[in-house]
Amino acid sequence: MNKNEFITYLKDLNIQITDEQLNMFDTYYKMLIEYNKVMNLTGITEEKDVYLKHFYDSLTLNLSINLENINTLCDMGSGAGFPGIPIKILFPNIKVTLIDSLQKRINFLNDVIAKLNLKDIEAIHTRIEDFKKREKYDLVVARAVAKTNTLIELAMPLTKINGYFIALKANINDELNNIDSACKKLNCKLDSIKEFTLPIENSKRTLIKFKKISKTDEKYPRKFEQIKKNPL
Repeated sequence: MNKNEFITYLKDLNIQITDEQLNMFDTYYKMLIEYNKVMNLTGITEEKDVYLKHFYDSLTLNLSINLENINTLCDMGSGAGFPGIPIKILFPNIKVTLIDSLQKRINFLNDVIAKLNLKDIEAIHTRIEDFKKREKYDLVVARAVAKTNTLIELAMPLTKINGYFIALKANINDELNNIDSACKKLNCKLDSIKEFTLPIENSKRTLIKFKKISKTDEKYPRKFEQIKKNPL
């Protein structure tokens, strides 16, 4: 996906991009490649692939929820900043929190934030289950970091009542088996499943959206070892 294609395909997501924002993506890409030489941020390094599989893919969230209506967003396991930083670039009014457990990645994210002069965005070094800002976010997101039943236990305590968690996935296979049981314990419901293919290469993508119904029991999330050993 070249930059002209990026602009064109964003229109299909109902997203407009300015020249200034396009320049920010160019700077972000160059920083990603430079830092990737000394630390493992991504296995995808070709410019056209980064624009398609990282930048555009992150922004497909707008197919599942109107990001214009979101005030606060938490990106769990942000890694190199996906999807949180692309969203912040194009939706600057959203207050964004990026969470990652590796300090090197947090250092990279902070350098990107400073270089792009982004405001109302923070990168926090912690594990998700140790992050204590409960029921603060309109939208919590995670991009291919764990199975769905694990992700919702980590996400729901952070999500506001009537807020949403969206998992960005490729193939989900049997991940939603028995998900109703997990939702009942976490006081949320499966709101929608949006399946589509990425343009150009036509690889499958899935957006799984959950809505929080009422307050999450304080016992959640459990320690990650417990979640992994005995998922809801």
